[in-house]
Amino acid sequence: MDSKTPSSLPSVDFIREIVTTDVQQGRNEGKVITRFPPEPNGYLHIGHAKAICIDFGIAAEFAGRCHLRMDDTNPEKEEMEYIKSIQDDIHWLGYDWGTHFYNASDYFEQLYEWAVALIKAGKAFVCDLTADQITQYRGTLTAPGKDSPFRNRSVQENLDLFDRMRKGEFPDGIRTLRAKIDMSLPNINMRDPVMYRIVHATHPHTGDKWCVYPTYDWAHGQSDWIEGITHSLCTLEFEIHRPLYDWYIDTLIAIGCRPAGISYRPRQNEFARLNLTYTLTSKRKLAQLVKEKHVNGWDDPRMSTLRAFRRRGYTPEAIRNFVKEVGVTKFESVIDFGRLENALREDLNKRAPRRMAVLRPIKVIIDNYPEGQTEELDAVNNPEDPSAGVRKVPFSRVLYIEQDDFMENPPPKYFRLSPGIEVRLRYAYFVKCASVDKDAAGKVVAVHCTYDPATRGGDAPDKRKVKATIHWVSAQHAHPAEVRLYDRLFNTSNPGDVPEGKTFLDNLNPKSLEVIPSAQLEPSLKAANADERFQFERLGYFVCDTVESTPGNPVFNRSVTLKDTWVKEQKKA
Repeated sequence: MDSKTPSSLPSVDFIREIVTTDVQQGRNEGKVITRFPPEPNGYLHIGHAKAICIDFGIAAEFAGRCHLRMDDTNPEKEEMEYIKSIQDDIHWLGYDWGTHFYNASDYFEQLYEWAVALIKAGKAFVCDLTADQITQYRGTLTAPGKDSPFRNRSVQENLDLFDRMRKGEFPDGIRTLRAKIDMSLPNINMRDPVMYRIVHATHPHTGDKWCVYPTYDWAHGQSDWIEGITHSLCTLEFEIHRPLYDWYIDTLIAIGCRPAGISYRPRQNEFARLNLTYTLTSKRKLAQLVKEKHVNGWDDPRMSTLRAFRRRGYTPEAIRNFVKEVGVTKFESVIDFGRLENALREDLNKRAPRRMAVLRPIKVIIDNYPEGQTEELDAVNNPEDPSAGVRKVPFSRVLYIEQDDFMENPPPKYFRLSPGIEVRLRYAYFVKCASVDKDAAGKVVAVHCTYDPATRGGDAPDKRKVKATIHWVSAQHAHPAEVRLYDRLFNTSNPGDVPEGKTFLDNLNPKSLEVIPSAQLEPSLKAANADERFQFERLGYFVCDTVESTPGNPVFNRSVTLKDTWVKEQKKA
């Protein structure tokens, strides 16, 4: 990773201050080496984005490097699909680990040898208690635990049993290797924690070589140490694990064990994780949503995975800017989802081309416009970027406008099209409603208007004003396309907080997806490419779907509305 890697850190935060002090004092040989260590048992979610930006961003700011390491210690849940998706999502965010891609499984042999050394030093033992019994013996936050009846096995017996565990002589769950610390310590994580468990499963990286696998707490700190990590940056839930992280390293040093070529040791620092309203990031619950088909896969644009945000049209710049705005603190908080949406609006407002699209069309017939005539009118591509220029949009006698832009019997202060009212058609003419056509049920199916030829371009030479400007597309030239209006997946700000007898599924928003099968789009949108983003004027920001779009037949997903009206609409509902 080089200095060009994008940084998403604010100019000052407590982690940056720690790193600055370490560098100034010459600790760690003056190096700054961080790591991002995901478990390859699912797709990365928006919470991971903060960790990625911090891990890679800090390394970039201090001219260091960041490693990507798979925490692949649970073969029953890990797949190559997840490993590849993790790599792809990190690259998409704008970060790169260069040649420094590793797996915790790369160090299994070294970890095993160090575990043997701890046994020989009387610091680890093989335990025959079941998982439930270990929990019972552990005690509680207010009561100390009690020693395992197998804690005082001889070194030779422990070495023999551990060797036989590795050889696969015992079934899953029958034995574990535990560190020998102190069952009376107030920190439950320090009460003789499990270091190894027996798992007979094929590993995506090592195959069937191993049937004993290290726990996270044992593998993580030692993997950091082996790689020469200087700053192990974690979220706050690992703060209580830090004493164990330090105990393993300090104890190995005390018995003469060190990784080759490393003169310093890593140190762990914790920061608050990213919690968003209306969002869940539990991998178990996300997997449940997919498995039970409440959503259409891990990349469903309503999900909280990075893959889903990408498909919905979020940009890496918007996510990095959001992380920068949120900042790095020690205090847990819940961030309003609207702030992430605003970050996307700010990014796309500067660079997304404007286009016109009508989602729920009603026909407008301009009675005094020549039949068969078509004009090419100039439309601005992006008022925020003059260099984007203009495009031509066709105009004809029959148009489509949004149904909401016409009312036959409007309430007070309704300024859009209605009988006798004049409005501006964007980039085109002033038109006035003259009459309507209705079907047998009395529903308006077409609106008849007259236009003022002198107002071409949208302004009147006599300087008269209208109170509304509406968008439109030429019916003759419009391209029909499917448009999907995605909304928040949950209808409560804390979907995981449910009363007794309920589950998070009871908080699903039934209106999180509306499919419009045949919206009418200006003809240029027919050629949209997958992942190309636009502002549909007055409607929001949309992206050409990367999965179901085909050349000449784009499908559009709404990324975000133009304004944050969600909470207001929920209150109305």
